[in-house]
Amino acid sequence: IIAGSGSSGMSKRRLPLWAGWLLALAVAAACASLGLWQLQRMHAKQALLDDAAQVLQQRPGRPLALAADPARARGFDWAAGEGRFAASPAVLLDNQNHQGRAGVRAYRVFEPAQPGALPVLVELGWLPLPGDRRLPQVPAPDVERVAGLLLPPPSPGLAAPVVQVQSDGSLLVVTLDPQALAPALGVAALAPRVLRLDPDLPVGYARDLDLLPNTLPPERHLGYAVQWFALALAMLVIAALLTWRLRRGG
Repeated sequence: IIAGSGSSGMSKRRLPLWAGWLLALAVAAACASLGLWQLQRMHAKQALLDDAAQVLQQRPGRPLALAADPARARGFDWAAGEGRFAASPAVLLDNQNHQGRAGVRAYRVFEPAQPGALPVLVELGWLPLPGDRRLPQVPAPDVERVAGLLLPPPSPGLAAPVVQVQSDGSLLVVTLDPQALAPALGVAALAPRVLRLDPDLPVGYARDLDLLPNTLPPERHLGYAVQWFALALAMLVIAALLTWRLRRGG
């Protein structure tokens, strides 16, 4: 960095090398920390996928009451049970993409027949939204037995758990928070996990067992990590080249 000073002429003054290196190291450290964060996200999502894959391969039948087990709040279990869908409103999770189309994921409350079991939000599948964003009707299925994958609700990110009551009584949300939804659904409490309905069951809408439908897969996090580490290295290389040129020029 060169600056001018003096009244009789211009004199050149450079930023001290130590200050330039301090700035370069600070930027490189910030880039490296972001790269490490991306690696952590990659490992966490890969572990999630591995755990779910093991459950889906074995599919041990567990009771629906397990959805309320706090020790399994972040885990995956294949569960099935009898009961009935409640008359409470449908829950529509907004901003859900499927095969490149925008839509919502539909949920209804299922009340297990097992005594003491908490009601469970059951994902019935994905529905498209038309251009005018008219929300679909989601009646309660007339079935007495459900089966599928128990899993934590989709990650809320930075979204607040706001519940918007629609004219037909359905609830539109941008994040699925069972605790926040319970009063609006007229139940004392909901299980902290939700049930993703088995795609083979002849009920509901378009659905699968993809665990990362609206978020980045592990390989994307790895790609971002490589980019951040490359930026950190580039910053150090640039600082070294500038130092070499300044010393050569005296």
